[in-house]
Amino acid sequence: MKETPQQYTQRVVNYLDGKQPLAVQASTAKKIDRLIKGVSPAKLRKRPAPDKWSVSEILAHLADAEIVVGFRMRLILGAPGTPIAAFDQDSWVMSGHYEKRNPNKSLEQFRAVREANLALLKSLTPDQWKHYGMHSERGQETIEHIVRMFAGHDINHLKQIEGISTGK
Repeated sequence: MKETPQQYTQRVVNYLDGKQPLAVQASTAKKIDRLIKGVSPAKLRKRPAPDKWSVSEILAHLADAEIVVGFRMRLILGAPGTPIAAFDQDSWVMSGHYEKRNPNKSLEQFRAVREANLALLKSLTPDQWKHYGMHSERGQETIEHIVRMFAGHDINHLKQIEGISTGK
């Protein structure tokens, strides 16, 4: 059964379990680097099951999702209360040809955009953390909440990559 947007949000936020969201986000690229170091691109492109993403697809997803979250936060900061469109991640995997992307290039892209987003977040005033957008599926989301969600999103995908890498 597919989870609702609210169930998804709760699940990924629960991954934080007391961890600091910015610290999680700052360490994700290095953790991924360690997990995939020395693994061939062919192995990273192999799906663990027909309906499960490969490591390479996860990396392309993380890179694209980081662009999306950066854009969303900038929209919110520039026009608090702005509408935020959802996207279908599975259609992006297909239409973006994630299976063909170079996993190392996806990680480089993720790292670069993440560093830019972290620099933005570190510059925010306390009031700006409370600015929000209206997500088309999940409703009101503050910058603070979005940062927590994306830290949980990182942990979720790190667990997937680790599981695929270790065969668990």
